[in-house]
Amino acid sequence: MSAKDAPPPLPEPLLVEVADSHTHMDLQSGTVEEALIKAAAVGVTTVVQVGCDVKGSQWAAETAAAHENVHAAVALHPNEAPRIVLGDPDGRSRQGARRGGGDAALDDALNEIDRLAALPHVRGVGETGLDFFRTGPEGVAAQERSFRAHIEIAKRHGKALVIHDREAHADVLRVLDEEGAPERTVFHCYSGDAEMAGICAAKGYYMSFAGNVTFKNAQPLRDALAVAPLELVLVETDAPFLTPAPFRGRPNAPYLIPVTVRAMAEVRGMGENELAGAIAANTARAFDY
Repeated sequence: MSAKDAPPPLPEPLLVEVADSHTHMDLQSGTVEEALIKAAAVGVTTVVQVGCDVKGSQWAAETAAAHENVHAAVALHPNEAPRIVLGDPDGRSRQGARRGGGDAALDDALNEIDRLAALPHVRGVGETGLDFFRTGPEGVAAQERSFRAHIEIAKRHGKALVIHDREAHADVLRVLDEEGAPERTVFHCYSGDAEMAGICAAKGYYMSFAGNVTFKNAQPLRDALAVAPLELVLVETDAPFLTPAPFRGRPNAPYLIPVTVRAMAEVRGMGENELAGAIAANTARAFDY
């Protein structure tokens, strides 16, 4: 194994326990048990396992049912909806539409997400939203239709809505306004600037910051973190992606949350224990556990 592929070392433990509000253990190496043991060893005692398609959402629900300190969120990722409807992961092919089965297939997938969302150990509906980075113009309608359906599912079941927003800030906010956001809405891997943080704060949306807040080119994220109300701030890994500096490019996992928490505390000019305590309370409130 090269140094680039090697897992980073365990950081110094947090003295105040905290939660990873968004992770993908199904995409990480090792077992769930191993991931939870390493995370707990550094003070990360709760994780939210997030599904991105039907199979992944089923796995998230099963894993949460089997582990008291794992909570599930279930959804079709924004890029999954055009794949189902149009038969192409980039949403640029009309093959699925020509076959005529794309919309029915999306309905079937959404029905399964609806079924999973009713389970007690499923605490969130997401990640859903809009992604204009990977999906072409022909996939936008499928994305928006799926997003609106997830909002309705979250509200009907009283679950948190977990937002994926990539290069689509204005449209995500528009759809939330048009549909009426659920009582608890989380912008996962917050990617807006300080101005958008003000909009989210006014609406009571939670903002979850990932390891990319530590990247050199991420000053707009740090500016947003600096002005976000403390009671709306969460932390996440989005593992195995977005490993925080100085380990960028190596595999991410929930045990690396302390690295991001310490960087966030520095941005906010506060102690890591105080920040961790606030994040723990915020995550429990956001996901109602």
